[in-house]
Amino acid sequence: MGQRPGWWTRCEQRGFRPRVNISAEFRIFETEHWSVNQRMDCALPGYLIVSTKQSTTELAALSHDALAEFGSLLSRVQAAVQKTVAAQRVYIGRYGHSPGYPLHFHVIPICDWVEALFWQDERYRLLTTFADGTDTTQTDGAELTLFVWREFCERTTPPPISGISVAEAIQRLRATL
Repeated sequence: MGQRPGWWTRCEQRGFRPRVNISAEFRIFETEHWSVNQRMDCALPGYLIVSTKQSTTELAALSHDALAEFGSLLSRVQAAVQKTVAAQRVYIGRYGHSPGYPLHFHVIPICDWVEALFWQDERYRLLTTFADGTDTTQTDGAELTLFVWREFCERTTPPPISGISVAEAIQRLRATL
């Protein structure tokens, strides 16, 4: 067997084994076709994963019913995350291709304090050198997503959280959804 990917090692360091069956402490909500959970290896409250229950990695392979349920579910999840953790923005996207996981979408809350941490970290100013434009006072979703992944998901010691904890967010999201 080859080397395990870094996310696998980080999960194990925090006492979790990557798997499709999410530990009950992270599960938040489910429908007939979808499950919603806090991302297990992430210290950012409200960072959710919305996964299909169907064994596929392709959106086009989902059943008609699963697709019909998808839009309204994402809308509910976005609104719940925004309210629960006071996010100014909520990014929703499909990334990666980790083996062993079904098709899933990341729901990433960007709170004022997360963006403030981004601007305080000088390492991320390097990102401005990749832009051709003159507007370097704004950031975008790609930069903030990278920041969240590197700082809250991959570091063994993430930045301090401002606001509610992951456990509190899970409880409130369960009650809301």
